[in-house]
Amino acid sequence: MAIAVYPGSFDPVTNGHMDIITRAAAIFEQVIVAVVVNPGKNPLFTMEERVKMIEKASIHLDNVQVQCFSGLLVDFVKREKAQVIVRGLRAISDFENEFQMALMNKNLYGDADTFFLASHTDYAFLSSSMVKEVASFGGDVQAYVPAAVWEQLRLKY
Repeated sequence: MAIAVYPGSFDPVTNGHMDIITRAAAIFEQVIVAVVVNPGKNPLFTMEERVKMIEKASIHLDNVQVQCFSGLLVDFVKREKAQVIVRGLRAISDFENEFQMALMNKNLYGDADTFFLASHTDYAFLSSSMVKEVASFGGDVQAYVPAAVWEQLRLKY
């Protein structure tokens, strides 16, 4: 069984992300949810808030841990001695970019493979950006995020 890393900004984590985390946890010995520091983005939630929300949402999954990192994903994967990078695919439009990233990661670190999980149809339309936008206008996003995230969104907006 392999160690898998599921990277993302998770600002905030959605039920779509949680579906990928849960399914990956059923496949791999250990799943590290890697919350990335992305200097190109202006997150709504701090790194600490994002980590805590994912930890609360995944507390029932014994083989899932949450960490944060900055820099190259492959450097984090090497440091954690992981063999797999997990990526979720929502739509065909995601595939081209994800495929290019997978090839680059494989070239940078040949000992890790990318494992794609297709989104559940219930979450194929869902994104963190969409959740934040709807919530910012007072829309009810409770059905799209874990309870811990819903509480934090209510506090922010």
